[in-house]
Amino acid sequence: MSNIEFKDLTFGYGDNLIFNHAQINIDDRWKLGLVGRNGRGKSTLLNLLQGKLTTDSTILTDKNFVYFPQLLTEEELIDENNFKNQNVHDDPSVESLSVKITDRKSQLTYYVLNELAEFEQWKLERELSLLKVDLEILWRPFESLSGGEQTKCLLAILFLDEANFPLIDEPTNHLDMESRKIVAAYLKKKSGFIVVSHDRHFLDQVCDHILAIERQQIILYQGNFSTYEQEKQLRDDFELAEDEKLRKDISRLKKTAREKEDWSRKLEATKSRKKRGFDSETKRIDKGFVGRKAANMMQKSKNLEKRMNQEIFDKEKLLKNIEKTEPLSLKYHASHHKILIQFEKFSLVFDKKPLFQPIDFSLKEGEIAAVVGPNGQGKSSIIKYLSGNFGGKHSGFVQLPQGIKISIVRQIYDNRGYLKDFATEHQLDYELFLSNLRKLGMERKQFTQKIETMSQGQQKKVELARSLSQEAELYLWDEPLNYLDVFNHEQIIKLLETSHPTMLLVEHDQDFIERISNQIINLKDT
Repeated sequence: MSNIEFKDLTFGYGDNLIFNHAQINIDDRWKLGLVGRNGRGKSTLLNLLQGKLTTDSTILTDKNFVYFPQLLTEEELIDENNFKNQNVHDDPSVESLSVKITDRKSQLTYYVLNELAEFEQWKLERELSLLKVDLEILWRPFESLSGGEQTKCLLAILFLDEANFPLIDEPTNHLDMESRKIVAAYLKKKSGFIVVSHDRHFLDQVCDHILAIERQQIILYQGNFSTYEQEKQLRDDFELAEDEKLRKDISRLKKTAREKEDWSRKLEATKSRKKRGFDSETKRIDKGFVGRKAANMMQKSKNLEKRMNQEIFDKEKLLKNIEKTEPLSLKYHASHHKILIQFEKFSLVFDKKPLFQPIDFSLKEGEIAAVVGPNGQGKSSIIKYLSGNFGGKHSGFVQLPQGIKISIVRQIYDNRGYLKDFATEHQLDYELFLSNLRKLGMERKQFTQKIETMSQGQQKKVELARSLSQEAELYLWDEPLNYLDVFNHEQIIKLLETSHPTMLLVEHDQDFIERISNQIINLKDT
């Protein structure tokens, strides 16, 4: 057993301070979930641990950190390589993992993995078996593997050496619900790792401690994500109450300070008048006595005003910058149609093969239906079919009201250009569009960037904000939570719970589905 200790960790990019004198001590046996708003330092912390970023602060550890890459595709790889390129070393270790994979993806999986880590074959096969992976995939080209199979292979090699301390970044992004359960069960049996995930159910299953990045600090919570949420809420409520008390005190002190300032000015005027040798009744008085008395009163007034201002300053420093999210806005218009989607014995056919067993369901106005099932089953194809973008055919009966206004969130998107031009192109209320982006956590300085230069998380926010800001009677959302943090998840949940739109969505986050859906359509293999 050993510890990972941060002593007075301070780090930032230019004027943007990420960590400010952060302190933490971690037991290397803990299963740690790393959470925080997008852009607040999760990737930075992982990069600091790997030595890809340098700091004058002290990180004490003897662990060998190995990194699970979040991004596997060439398009996503470009974004990863552009991330915070300042201060990044040309360390060929874990950072280049995605590069190696992308360059050699046509190779057999076994040899791709063998280039990434040294291992005995039986140990690799043991880990893959625990992940319920068919061992024959080792002898298939890496590029032929599904995203879930790639994820499991890359996870397996992290745990082949007991000296490793894995840093696991978004392992659930390419996993369906069943695969998430398998990976969660696998990690639950392991010890000593940090995992970044925005899937609360997954974190609840896997973690025994939570590292939360809050207000430039790293806060340690004992327990899983649900425990963290409860404790954070209690702390936030306490701090909000303290803030309210402080603000009232500050308001009272400022009022008193203004009164003392007014008194000082009046004394100054009185002193000036009496220096000329006259009291209020214009009678001659003792100049020396009046001058001394006025000066004494003036000094007392100034000292009191100074004490008031210092007390205000001290109290303002105690105010907490509590992490808050504002409610999102949805431009939803209820339809006069009672049923917006009707499927009877419906299936999709591609290359003469049905993608799933026929389904029967109807989506009524104001209902939210979730489509679930294994990856590759045809969930996204249903969204594409309803939006007119499916290249195959269908069987059975389907009815969708003609002329109905539909808004889509795509799983794969190609938005480009500046936000203002983008809003004009899609006939969006520009102010509403920007407002939703701000509420989702996008910084104002990013409003002048081209969309294609933004990170995956920011691009996802553009895609989602577009849908939120469009007039619609029906929403078709394909994996809307990918790349968004848990705070965004909660925003979306509250929005759907209050606005009750008509929606068909594809999502793998179990907690999200249970909270917002009225019905679940489970696709089964043919």
